[in-house]
Amino acid sequence: MAYAYPPAAPASSTAPIIGPQFCAPHPVDLAIIREVKTIKYGSFVVTDINGDILFKVKGAGFFSMHDHRVLIDAAGNPILTLKQKIMTAHDRWQVFRGDSTQSSDLIFTAKRSSMFQLKTKLDVFLANNTKEDVCDFKVKGSWTERSCVIYAGESSDIVAQDKFMVTVNPNIDYAFIVTLIVILDGINAVAQQAAAASGAGSSAAVAVVV
Repeated sequence: MAYAYPPAAPASSTAPIIGPQFCAPHPVDLAIIREVKTIKYGSFVVTDINGDILFKVKGAGFFSMHDHRVLIDAAGNPILTLKQKIMTAHDRWQVFRGDSTQSSDLIFTAKRSSMFQLKTKLDVFLANNTKEDVCDFKVKGSWTERSCVIYAGESSDIVAQDKFMVTVNPNIDYAFIVTLIVILDGINAVAQQAAAASGAGSSAAVAVVV
């Protein structure tokens, strides 16, 4: 049986996306730490400024056929399930409530703004934005380079930014922000793996010719 947090209110840039318990009236500083010793790809621990664990992100195993991750709270309850849609041109990810992947539990979708980018830009569409003409949030940057900014829609209004720690502005859903950064990391990781494979293939081709 799926475990689901209470549904959030209809969203704006300052309304809860995941739930009101993840919104604070003051800025929230978060540390997102990759679990380098884990055997699972895409696993993180998220702590507050005091080092207390708020979330964990568990990724699929190396040999899994599906790239998905689960955001759990400190007690181990699933908050969100992140699922990559395979064979899509813009690296589309879908985020569902609890441990569900049913369309009725879809919260939002994130995808690359375009196929060819020097720096990753993601467009984020909430579930009720079915036309996807204008994004609800935009993510720019790279988590691995410690330069990530999240904007409200197409505006210049910053809702969160990452410079060694993630600073989430007051009344912004920080579980939502963590999820966006995890997706950004996943897309960047895939791009880096593809680039490395391409480079290795080129080197092998040169070696054969020589």
